[in-house]
Amino acid sequence: MARKVKVACAQQGPIHIADSRESVVARLLEMLREAHAGGCKLVVFPELALTTFFPRYWMEDDKEIDSYFEREMPNEATRPLFEAAAELSIGFCLGYAELVEEGSKLRRYNTCILVGPDGRIIGKYRKVHLPGHAEHLPEAPFQHLEKKYFEIGNLGFPVWRTPYNSWANGIMGMCICNDRRWPETYRVMGLQGVEMVMLGYNLPTDNIHWDEPAHLRSFHNHLSMQSGAYQNGTWVIGAAKGGKEDGFGLVAESCIVAPTGEIVALATTAEDEVLQYDCDFDFGKNIKQHIFNFEKHRRIEHYQLITERTGAIPPSESD
Repeated sequence: MARKVKVACAQQGPIHIADSRESVVARLLEMLREAHAGGCKLVVFPELALTTFFPRYWMEDDKEIDSYFEREMPNEATRPLFEAAAELSIGFCLGYAELVEEGSKLRRYNTCILVGPDGRIIGKYRKVHLPGHAEHLPEAPFQHLEKKYFEIGNLGFPVWRTPYNSWANGIMGMCICNDRRWPETYRVMGLQGVEMVMLGYNLPTDNIHWDEPAHLRSFHNHLSMQSGAYQNGTWVIGAAKGGKEDGFGLVAESCIVAPTGEIVALATTAEDEVLQYDCDFDFGKNIKQHIFNFEKHRRIEHYQLITERTGAIPPSESD
């Protein structure tokens, strides 16, 4: 019997600074209902799905910074989304900025949660690979201050065998944006048997560090998800934010990638758009058993540098 679940990849168009949480949640609810009407059992929303991509702005006032963060989940603004999920028996993955007290200290994380079709949170992930910078770059066209506003995630890369028959009891994991570029992200989940990786991203159309061609930003965006899917025999659901947020562009191109590395669904706009696909969790079995059979072929005795070294150290020049 096929282990299939119909999944929706819910791309968001721009969210502007002036947009309220309530107006954004209303858009998410509309996409959730569209996904339900199409027979989907799970919806994947983007990174920082409740606000504009605020790391582009230099801010020094903690009150202003914290206005972009959620202190609890669900909260008053987001509770309708959880209630609708329970009413419709459809789950979702949601990215947001999290403010939490840990060890008597307030900490900020770039977070996503997995919510079951009963409206309960069953998993949480905090972004590990933070891109950008922490210092002010006044000459740059915009900032990319994730290293200033967020701490490195402290939950690792967990996966969950979901208890829901409507999700075919699949093994699911999450990551966020820049995580998708790092093969270690997928491999750690792959070593736990992951069958579906849900990830949201906000990718600026411009690179502030060098003049990167637009076609390469698009190519590398998809390449990282396709290679992660293929090399671990897993589905990857990549939900983007797109369009221009108060004049600042974001690459859209949300996609659903099969365990073969093939893109089976691709967004055609930069606006709110719902992609849908029947994902068979057993589709990656042949890849897991015959190509990337970790137990049979991995040689961890030769991989020490991966965990012992961060930066590259070339060999010294010979005399």
